[in-house]
Amino acid sequence: MIRYLTLALAITATPTLAQQGQPGAHFVENWDLDGDGKVTVEEATERRNSVFDAFDSNEDGFLDAEEYVLFDEARAADMAGQGGHGRGAMMRAADGMLLERNDTDKDGKVSRAEFTDNAAAWITAMDTNEDGAVTTADFGRGKGMGMGNN
Repeated sequence: MIRYLTLALAITATPTLAQQGQPGAHFVENWDLDGDGKVTVEEATERRNSVFDAFDSNEDGFLDAEEYVLFDEARAADMAGQGGHGRGAMMRAADGMLLERNDTDKDGKVSRAEFTDNAAAWITAMDTNEDGAVTTADFGRGKGMGMGNN
């Protein structure tokens, strides 16, 4: 429980670009591990591993429905803290974290492999300019994600 609260607080810290109201800045600042302004598949995979660890409270190697409730609550709090900047794009980004999207074998829980393996499809779906990474440019007005929410 403490792990997910700590992660939620870290995610909801208001970064500099996000304060300027740049759509996608909050996402990029939280997922861009090397600080180059781009979120790659490798970075998303590494970050998803950390997120998985934070929310797998019983450490059984799965995010079950109960653990996903806590995960969803933390993500909802994070979204609420963004005050509408790039809200549509952030909602589409959040869609890639849903239990339904990540439970690829449809057994009602998400394994670490399912969660991290979905990083590539998630980044590809958000990469609207198809340059191989997600930047704030991918969160511009009118950009779709190709995840059924265009």
